[in-house]
Amino acid sequence: MSEPIVFISHFKVKEGKLDSLKQLHQRVVEQIKTDKPGTVVFLHYLNEEGTEYSVIHVFPDADSFDRHGEGVEERAKAALEFIVPTRREIYGTPSDQALARLRPTEGSGITLTAMPQPMGGYIRFKPG
Repeated sequence: MSEPIVFISHFKVKEGKLDSLKQLHQRVVEQIKTDKPGTVVFLHYLNEEGTEYSVIHVFPDADSFDRHGEGVEERAKAALEFIVPTRREIYGTPSDQALARLRPTEGSGITLTAMPQPMGGYIRFKPG
């Protein structure tokens, strides 16, 4: 069994697109909740000004992260009408395929921070 994967993506919200982003967000959350049961955490945050947007994902293992990535091109295409990617963080060891998908293209301005070596800890999926 592989270790959990945590993926955090950060974006700038395009001028005048916050309301549209919020509408898309509701649809995407429901879609992921229904279609991607291995995505155990899918949280979205905005800064106070509504100009920066971050998404936190947690997966129990690399396979679940790979399954989450299925269809990501279509989801990203819709989202990129409203946001611009700025940076990505990956904690744990994703598959080579997933890591290749996360690597930004040269000149994109997107940064990727990878922290592949877990030092321990726990995730409590159920209280208690």
